[in-house]
Amino acid sequence: MNYFAELVIKTGLSQQSISELVGYSPRTVHRWFRGEIKPRESAVKILESRVAREKNILEQTSFTFIDLFAGIGGLRKGFEVLGGKCVFTSEWDEYAQKTYKANFECDHPVNGDITKIDAKEIPEHDILLAGFPCQPFSIAGVSKKNSLHRPHGFNCETQGTLFFDVARILAYHRPRAFLLENVKNLVNHDKGRTFKIIRDTLSNDLGYHVQFRVIDAKPWVPQHRERIFIAGFRDTTDFSFNSLSIPDATEGPKLDAILHPEDGTEDYSANSQFIDKSGRVLPKYTLSDHLWQYLQDYARKHREKGNGFGYSLVGRDDISRTLSARYHKDGSEILIMQSGKNPRRLTPRECSRLMGFDKPGESKFLIPVSDTRAYRQFGNAVVVPVVETVARHMLPWILNSEGHPVMLRQLSLEGFPVG
Repeated sequence: MNYFAELVIKTGLSQQSISELVGYSPRTVHRWFRGEIKPRESAVKILESRVAREKNILEQTSFTFIDLFAGIGGLRKGFEVLGGKCVFTSEWDEYAQKTYKANFECDHPVNGDITKIDAKEIPEHDILLAGFPCQPFSIAGVSKKNSLHRPHGFNCETQGTLFFDVARILAYHRPRAFLLENVKNLVNHDKGRTFKIIRDTLSNDLGYHVQFRVIDAKPWVPQHRERIFIAGFRDTTDFSFNSLSIPDATEGPKLDAILHPEDGTEDYSANSQFIDKSGRVLPKYTLSDHLWQYLQDYARKHREKGNGFGYSLVGRDDISRTLSARYHKDGSEILIMQSGKNPRRLTPRECSRLMGFDKPGESKFLIPVSDTRAYRQFGNAVVVPVVETVARHMLPWILNSEGHPVMLRQLSLEGFPVG
C-alpha cells in the first residue's frame, strides 16, 4: 500500500471527501490511492496535517468501556484505537479467550459466562459494547432451529435472552452510551417483534435515546457483510446515524488487498502456518478432488430445482460473500480460484485481513488456535474498520472532558466527517 493510501485510510474519510478536502477530482484521488500516478505534494501535506491534528486530539481523549460477548475483540479494537480503555471483558468460549488474551493487554481477567456475573461486580464505565449472540436472529440460525422444531429469538433460552443481560447491566450502571452489534436479520426477525422488544427495552424501560443503522462492510473490506449497529445515549443528544459518512463501495478494496501475494515478498515467519518459504499458500487449503466434485454436484442439483444454493468462486479482482462461522466445513461461500488446480479456502490470515483485524498486507494479529477454531472466530467477529468508523462518529457525544467534543466536532463541521 502506498503512502497516500495509508493517509487516506488514517483519516477515515471517503475518497469523495478527500477530493473536496484537497481540491482535486475524485478520479485523480482514486488514481493516487491506487498508486497509478504520483500524488501532488500539496495534497499529501493536507492529509498529513489532518491526520496529525486528529492524532493530537485523540491522544488527549480518555474514556472507559466494557466488552461483552467479546469474541476476539473486534469491538474493542475499534474503540481502543480512539483512546478508550477497556475495564471489563466477558467471553464464554475458552478458545476465543485464548485469541483475545494473545492480542490484548488486559489488567483485568477475561471473565466467562456473563449470566453468572452480578452487575455490581462490573466496574463503572462510559460505554457498554456488546456483540450479543446473533444465531437466534440470523437467517441461517432461524432456518436451522425451525427445522429442528426449536425456539429462536427471545424464546431461545440459551442465547436469545442474553440481550437481557445487556439490559440489566445498562440499568445498574447507566453508562453514558452503548453500542450493540448484530446481524441484519434482527430487524425483521419474528415479523419485527423481536427488534421492537429490543428498542422498547432500551428506550422506554431504560430511557436511552436510541438510533440504529444497517451498514455493509464493502467500503472498507472486500466482503459483502451487512450488520446492524444500535447506538444509545443516556442524555439527550443530536446524534444521528444519518450523518455518518460511508465511503463509496465502488471505491472499496478487492480481494487482492487481503490475499497472500504468493510472490515471496510476504513475511514467512509471521505466516509459516499458512504459506511455504517461497510464499505460496500451503496445499492443505486447496480443495480435494472429492470435496470440489461434491460442491459442484450439490450446486448443480439445486440449480435444477431453481434454488440459489451453491459455492461462490472468486478471484483477486472480486469481493466475497459474507464470511460465516461455518466456513471451516467446506469453504463454499468464499472459494479462491487457482490456475490449473482446484480452488482453495482462504487461510486464517486472509480471514483476519478480510475482517480488518489485520490491515492489507499486515500479519500482526496473533492466531494461536487451530484453523477450524480460527475460521469460527473470524466468522463470528465484527469488521474492525466499520466499528472504528462508528466509534469516531459517536465519540463527540461520548467524551465529557471539556473541549474535546468541540475539537472533534470541528473536524466534522468543516465538511469532512470524522466517521
